Amino acid sequence: MTQVDFYVLDEPAAGNRFTLACRLSEKIYHQGRRVFIHTDSEAETQHMDRLLWTFRQGSFIPHGPLGGCDPTITPVLIGHQAEGCDEHDVLINLSAEVPTFFSRFERVAEIIDKEPQVISAGRERFRFYRDRGYPLSKHDIK
Repeated sequence: MTQVDFYVLDEPAAGNRFTLACRLSEKIYHQGRRVFIHTDSEAETQHMDRLLWTFRQGSFIPHGPLGGCDPTITPVLIGHQAEGCDEHDVLINLSAEVPTFFSRFERVAEIIDKEPQVISAGRERFRFYRDRGYPLSKHDIK
């Protein structure tokens, strides 16, 4: 069964959910795992693509947008649509909705920042997973 982890940025935390997605992607990549970052739109996909190049000096995370790179050699993929995505290791969800394909992943990372609409949508996703019996963990990020 898919393990779901909620990462909640505390008020004094530096950055937003996109920056935290970069930090998590870097950590997961260095563990030798594969990541699919699911966004709400093409604009968010492009934002994440740019941010992964620049979020931390000296960092290198091989990544690319779904459909714009070779997924067999790219360990971190980004997209707002999952058609054609065969990933199943780690899903980082930046979408306001629970992705319909989440259960094929071993782990799901839900990232919540200080924005009121993100908090509200995150609570809905938490209830969705909880009501279906998925194992949940919460991590407070300071």
